[in-house]
Amino acid sequence: MNPAYLDTGNLQIFVTAGEAPDPIPNATVRVSDPENGQILEEVSTDASGQTPFIELPAPPMELSVAEAEAGQRPYAVYNVTISAEGRETLHIGGVEVLPTGRSIQRSALSPARSGGFNVRNLLLPPHALWGEPSSREPEEEVKPLPKPEGLVVLPEPVIPEFIVVHAGRPDDPSAPNYWVRFKDYIKNVACSEIYSTWKTEAIKANVLAILSFTLNRVYTEWYRGKGYDFTITSSTAFDQSFSYGRTIFEEIGVVVDDLFTTYVTKEGIAQPLFTQYCDGRRVQCGGLSQWGSQALGEQGWDAVSILRKYYGSEIYLKSAEKVEGVPLSYGGQVLAPGSEGEDVRTVQEQLNRIANNYPAIPKVPADGIYGPATQAAVTEFQKIFHLPQTGSVDFATWYEISNVFVAVAGLA
Repeated sequence: MNPAYLDTGNLQIFVTAGEAPDPIPNATVRVSDPENGQILEEVSTDASGQTPFIELPAPPMELSVAEAEAGQRPYAVYNVTISAEGRETLHIGGVEVLPTGRSIQRSALSPARSGGFNVRNLLLPPHALWGEPSSREPEEEVKPLPKPEGLVVLPEPVIPEFIVVHAGRPDDPSAPNYWVRFKDYIKNVACSEIYSTWKTEAIKANVLAILSFTLNRVYTEWYRGKGYDFTITSSTAFDQSFSYGRTIFEEIGVVVDDLFTTYVTKEGIAQPLFTQYCDGRRVQCGGLSQWGSQALGEQGWDAVSILRKYYGSEIYLKSAEKVEGVPLSYGGQVLAPGSEGEDVRTVQEQLNRIANNYPAIPKVPADGIYGPATQAAVTEFQKIFHLPQTGSVDFATWYEISNVFVAVAGLA
């Protein structure tokens, strides 16, 4: 192990059955050192398909909160091998662990094929702030909208259920397209572009820039208007860094869960602003500087002030009114012990269905009364799906319950 690894971070492996949401219990997980192959930890998954959080060495915190010098990678990387009875064996290289942070590595195991080769390898690329710098060409903040025969039929942006990501340059027909749930895409990009050790307000500013960038591509049909069959690319020469299967940092995921319907805009335009950004050190651009935003966060700036520095004092935040793919909209009131009504009953019914797949969630009477049993079920759901364990249902928890319910009930 690298002797410079003076701090520690935490890693959890979340194992599911293929692309389905069903957890795989009793999977064997081995974490090893990529330098010498030494197995550092061997654990099994629980009934929810999750390992405990494993404490692992990580580089000093200061390397990731300020730009590291050449040759000093600010995060640790590990190899992970996952195996389960009747399933393929998955080897993942390049799993990232930051100091004091909580890394989540979701891993989908397909069924084993009879007489076939049942080992799959996944090598995750370096983090964008450490690997090759992005080199996007400047674009206008406000784009022309598609012609009336296009797909945009609503006056306001809508949060789509899925983003279709082209894993390469737009003109590369050999690159695959991935259908990715919108929130999962934003989490992937944010964890590819910034570090979870940054100040929370800097993380929020960057997540809002990523959201607005993405929704501008969606709303203006940027690629579909050019004849392509995808929403956005993973090429940083054109769009944002996206790595299929990458490690997610829990601290960034929590911010995305809170903000995923919010975007940056200006008076007089219906579309989200095309919020260009770059690292601000190796590459300069006309938009947000990622390292610059972290420096401002360290100085106590809030997210909106950071965004206004880079995109102008006239920008403001707006929330989309519609989220596709969820059965019922959030009522706006936090549900907590003492709450009653149909919204509580909806949560209870959905959690009971989810509990068929995740038995650690206790089933509760669907009586519309938010009592201790419902609070316990909500808390366990929040624990499994990496939300703050408040025991109450706020905006983020409501939509995560809805998303998981849709997935396990086969409604997608």
